[in-house]
Amino acid sequence: MSTLEQDKRVLRGASAGLLAKVQAFLDGLPEQADIRALRAEGAAIASILEPLHLPGNVIAAVYVYPLLRDEKLANKQLLASPIAALAEPVAGMVQLGRFSLPPDWQPGEALAVQQSEALRKMLLAVVSDVRLVLVRIAEQLYRLRLAKKWPAKEQQAIAIETREIYAALANRLGVWQLKWELEDLSFRYLEPDTYQWIARTLNEKREEREVFINRVISELRRELKEHGLDAEVTGRPKHIYSIWRKMQRKGAGLESIFDVRAVRILVDNVQQCYTALGVVNNLWAYLPGEFDDYIANPKDNNYQSLHTAIIGPEGQTIEVQIRTHEMHRHAELGIAAHWRYKEGGATQAAFDQKIQLLRQLLEPAERDGDLLDQIREDVFEDRVYAISPKGDVVELPAKSTPLDFAYYVHTQVGHRCRGAKVNGRIVPLTYQVQNGDKIEIITGSQEQPSRDWINPQLGYLAAARSRSKVRNWFRQRDKEQNRRQGKEILDRELNRLNVKDVSAQDIARQLRQNDVDSLCVALGVGDLTVAAIASALQHLRPPRDEIRPAARRTSRKRLGGEKQVAISGVGDLLCNFARCCRPVPPERIAGYITQGRGVSIHRQDCGNFLSLNTRQPERVIEVDWGESPDAIYPAELTLHAYDRQGLLRDISSVLADEKISVDRVNTTSDKRLMQAVMEIAVSVPGLPALSRVIAKLEQLPNVISVRRKA
Repeated sequence: MSTLEQDKRVLRGASAGLLAKVQAFLDGLPEQADIRALRAEGAAIASILEPLHLPGNVIAAVYVYPLLRDEKLANKQLLASPIAALAEPVAGMVQLGRFSLPPDWQPGEALAVQQSEALRKMLLAVVSDVRLVLVRIAEQLYRLRLAKKWPAKEQQAIAIETREIYAALANRLGVWQLKWELEDLSFRYLEPDTYQWIARTLNEKREEREVFINRVISELRRELKEHGLDAEVTGRPKHIYSIWRKMQRKGAGLESIFDVRAVRILVDNVQQCYTALGVVNNLWAYLPGEFDDYIANPKDNNYQSLHTAIIGPEGQTIEVQIRTHEMHRHAELGIAAHWRYKEGGATQAAFDQKIQLLRQLLEPAERDGDLLDQIREDVFEDRVYAISPKGDVVELPAKSTPLDFAYYVHTQVGHRCRGAKVNGRIVPLTYQVQNGDKIEIITGSQEQPSRDWINPQLGYLAAARSRSKVRNWFRQRDKEQNRRQGKEILDRELNRLNVKDVSAQDIARQLRQNDVDSLCVALGVGDLTVAAIASALQHLRPPRDEIRPAARRTSRKRLGGEKQVAISGVGDLLCNFARCCRPVPPERIAGYITQGRGVSIHRQDCGNFLSLNTRQPERVIEVDWGESPDAIYPAELTLHAYDRQGLLRDISSVLADEKISVDRVNTTSDKRLMQAVMEIAVSVPGLPALSRVIAKLEQLPNVISVRRKA
């Protein structure tokens, strides 16, 4: 009989068809000792997971997982098999199996609190189906059981890993039936003498304590029913590690621990809580001084329950907790969740929400798929977790780059960063880190940050904290050098946008700088970016009353041949943008009435317009940009680059990412110099968008310069 047939009860949630396919696939593998052992391991892990009622496809994948993990089965074999649908959950299990303690960790060296917490968070974040985390916890329990025959050094290593990561994670998920065994076995390997002493002092086996608890539950249910209470009564014996923790916390001996055996009563309302308390006190004598009314006096975290200790059958002490179903739900899922006061320490609201949704996920629901999608898309998108070469887990904001990682490790590492490797391959510094990426920073001997790193539009740094470190570095440098470099930045931006009618002093005032020198220093230091210049230009349009046309020309017209472009002051006349200057908001514009082609719209500083105004001023009319939030305007760019294969494709990708429409592209190549000049006609919503596009185009390999055409 095959392993799957022996454990068929574990696959209750799987369809009969899936079960038959998995069984047939595994039975078709070679009959080898190592394969048989791995199949037995999969069956054992599945049996551990049975009480959790996980979906059939997850449990079925558990049987295949050890074979793929130990490379006895190739992923392409699985994808080509009738059970190819299991490839995704199996891949998630394999990915989770790669995470463990740092390689330089030594037995007896506990993990730092932040390190263990970050690793636990990463375990929740890296998988596509978060329920696979439970599979990893069950696998750890399976290994922990096998460790009874291992050398003491290996027992200690797996025990600390379990205590620091997997037991705490099981606690947070509320998987109590796995948590207590993980903690007890870890405690047994780490503190064997203390474990044996507590066990001997209790003078009873766990099975005997469970029989005792079941007896108490039966008596309570009978008495509560006689008093008209439809109560849910549950209980379990206190496990050895929990007893030891309480002794340590209270500084008391075992005889002072009254909740070695505990019972919980759940009722419908508060009045029934006190009625149930009366039933308990009528059944058995209570211990004076061991009653706490957290219903009348909730804890600071709003935890509510009645706690009392009684002397039960055979003179054994029992702790009894009485609460309503709503109080219990709040204690399990709300801000008073059990793991908070057990583990202590501060928590983050966002991560609390993740734990709550994960616990809800374990409960059967009709729209389970919707909840899975919500967790993937909404819950785990705010952080990513990367691994250092030493194995440390680093928590970073979403969309972080290797450069953010470098500044997180150390400020000097960030300043000296020259490149990065992700999973052994060199990547751009703008690469967005993914969960589980192993990052290695390539550094130089000298600090040499780039001002481009500060510009959010270029995507070098996602964290404001990292950009602040770069700005501080530039701020500490020579002020004159900052002023000079800032002047270069300002001139370059005005030049590539081809803006000539706005003074630097006006830009400084718009950006709340005292003078042009202050503006240049702020640009040089990095307190202001080139994006700020474009935004300032967008707001520096003249007051409307200075250029408002006569009443007969107050109507708005969209330019013929142009989409979503609004011009006020032209009446019903046909309009066209002048090809000589192609104005873009907020540049000052003027209209010139042509012969047969309607009104030609020029920039007011356009050389052709100035010449026409001198010769025929009677044809000039005043116009202004219309108020259209969706308006787009044509602009022409001149791009110089060293010619290479794929250049046009990369340029198109940048424009597509920025949602910029391309109207025309003309390319001229110089085969001798291996250079290309591109004339690109685009449609943009305004100068800030145009500035952003130019900046990103200039970042492309082989691009020499990009400038707005005059």
